Amino acid sequence: MSALLQLDKATIRFGGLTAVSELDLQIGRGELVGLIGPNGAGKTTAFNLITGVYQPTSGEINFDGQSIAGSPPYRITARGIARTFQNIRLFPSLTVFDNVRAVFHLHLRGDVRHALWRGKGFHAEEKSIADRVLELLEIFQLGKFRDEPAKSLSYGDQRRLEIVRALAAQPKLLLLDEPAAGMNATEKVELTRLIQFIKDKFQISILLVEHDMKVVMGICERIVVLDYGIKIAEGKPDEVRANPKVIAAYLGE
Repeated sequence: MSALLQLDKATIRFGGLTAVSELDLQIGRGELVGLIGPNGAGKTTAFNLITGVYQPTSGEINFDGQSIAGSPPYRITARGIARTFQNIRLFPSLTVFDNVRAVFHLHLRGDVRHALWRGKGFHAEEKSIADRVLELLEIFQLGKFRDEPAKSLSYGDQRRLEIVRALAAQPKLLLLDEPAAGMNATEKVELTRLIQFIKDKFQISILLVEHDMKVVMGICERIVVLDYGIKIAEGKPDEVRANPKVIAAYLGE
């Protein structure tokens, strides 16, 4: 399996604190990988390194055969990495439709003159985007809310909308940061099915950060474990579950 994403000894330091230390991580094409660890282990920091929010102090990050270390977030998104956030970050006052449409404009073919002229090409492209937005909303059972403000949705529907918005960026790799946070047991079961559906339907790779071990162990093909910014284990769910270092990190010596 060829690596879509590869981190080689990726490190980031904030003053005297090393938040992530020499992290080696590979995500294959079409692979669903879990990234777990106790609070403060460096999981979200690793996400921020991959998406360009933070620049690595040392080490290398390659995506789809090219280095992305030092690239700004918008360029990394355009190259094919999209993410959700631990705390939902929608445009609360915009409609559900416009939340998704805003992301599709990342891949507009025309320039500013094209938009100002508003010729046939502009209108054709806008219609194509509208059709694709509606298609995505229908796939995720959000079409009936298309004209509602995002803030009016239930918590679970807002989570789904955030995932739909990330998919609108047409990613090759989707990063999900604690998508089950705040969900009840029934919603978590639905989320597990949704993540598997996304992987199969859109043929993309997924890197999942999640505290709920039932969700992680239930869908991830491989799991990487961080503790204090250091990778302490990697393997299949059963291997990771039985690893003494992982047990110690979560439960104490």
